[in-house]
Order: sequence, then C-alpha cells, then structure tokens
Amino acid sequence: MPALDLVTAELTLTGRITTASNATFLGTIGDVPVVYKPIAGESPLWDFPDGTLAHREVAAYLVSEVFGWDVVPHTWLRGGPLGEGMVQLWQEQDPSQNAVDLVAAEDAPETGWKHVLEGQDENGRMVALIHEDSPALRRMAVFDLVVNNADRKGNHILAMTDGHRHGVDHGLTFHSDHKLRTVLWGWVGDALTSEECDGIDRVTEELNGELGRKLAGLLSAGEIAALHARCDRLRLTGRFPAPSGEMPAVPWPLF
Repeated sequence: MPALDLVTAELTLTGRITTASNATFLGTIGDVPVVYKPIAGESPLWDFPDGTLAHREVAAYLVSEVFGWDVVPHTWLRGGPLGEGMVQLWQEQDPSQNAVDLVAAEDAPETGWKHVLEGQDENGRMVALIHEDSPALRRMAVFDLVVNNADRKGNHILAMTDGHRHGVDHGLTFHSDHKLRTVLWGWVGDALTSEECDGIDRVTEELNGELGRKLAGLLSAGEIAALHARCDRLRLTGRFPAPSGEMPAVPWPLF
C-alpha cells in the first residue's frame, strides 16, 4: 500500500472548534487526525495583513524544526474543503496536566513553578498566574521570543503525557514590530542556557540558508529581517527580557 500523502490525500472534516476566533476545523486525512484552518475563515486584524495567518503558522513550524525542540506540531499548507489553509497534526494532550494555571494567591507553590502576576478575580479574591518551571516550557518561551508571538495563551500550550509541551495557534507571529504577549514571563532576567543559545544560533545560521529561502514564500522581507534582529539581540543580551513597550505584556483572555 502506498504511503499516505498528507498534501494531496482527501481531507475530510469531522467537527469544528467553535471557541476559536478564526474558522478552525477538526478533520482526518486517511486515518490521521488533523486541525484545518482555511485562509478564507481568517478574521481581519488591524495589525496583521489579511490572509497571512496560515502562512505564519507554517513559518512558526519551520522555525521550530530548526530549533530542534519539537515545539510546534507538523504544520503545512494545502487545499481543503474550504480552500487553501493551514493543516496541523492533532495532538492529544493529557487532561490531568496543566503547564499554566490560575490559583488562589495564597496557594501558589514555592517550588517547581514560576510566578507571573497577581490580580483579583470576579469575586475580589487575589489570584496568581503561574506556570511550571521546566526545560520544555523554557524552550517554548525562547521560541516565542524569536518568533515574536503575540498570543501565547495558557490554552495554546498542550501538556503531553510524557512531559513534552507543544505550542499551537501561531497565527499572530513574526510581526516586524515588537508584539510579544505571553503568559510565560517567569524567567525574566535569567541567563539563557547553552542549549537555548545553540538553538538560537541554528536559526540565525539557517536564516542565511534553507530556512531563509522557505520563509521568503511565507513572510515579508521586513519580517524576516526583524526575525534575524531578534535572534541577534537575544544572543547579545544572553538573558530572558522583561516586558517592554506600550503593548500589554500578556494576552487576553489568559486562557
């Protein structure tokens, strides 16, 4: 039996994710479960060019592959029942794990977790936004810095049973202006590890090679130049940056 071609084999829709802000469908290609986001279903945004979110999702996957950390599940462009769009391999997360959580402030753990911020809930109680302190989540935070992720919500982090963490929903990435909005602020000021620096170096090197050639069909020249500059700036400082600029530091909603 010939191998399944994920680009040309029939994509069958099986459901819709109604909580997504853009048209997002569940489907299968053969017996492979996937997520499908048609370009025609993208909602216009004031700060991102129309019809580019699917391309940014694929660009994020390409950068993730060069990092070598398997942050973004396999993602590609192809045709579908509603036209060309982004398709991504479905990941079955572990419902018993939460990489990011909102807890009563007095219950925030002192070890194994990073504190992001505190605020009041709808009942006036103090709550804390926290995330786990793990190498897998640190790698995702570095990835977000490089791709300038403007929408790293808690629900965009999939906690896998084996401890791996996948990041999804990368349509709001690669803007040439600073747009970083994330729930992963727990390592502000911490030095980057040698592994993290090596990952950034791989991206920088490949931007002058195969990665750069592939991204040229997905992003503007200015966005690719800004990506290169973010890598250079991170390697120069060698640390996780603090929030900056006038943009909110975290997305809303948080999850």
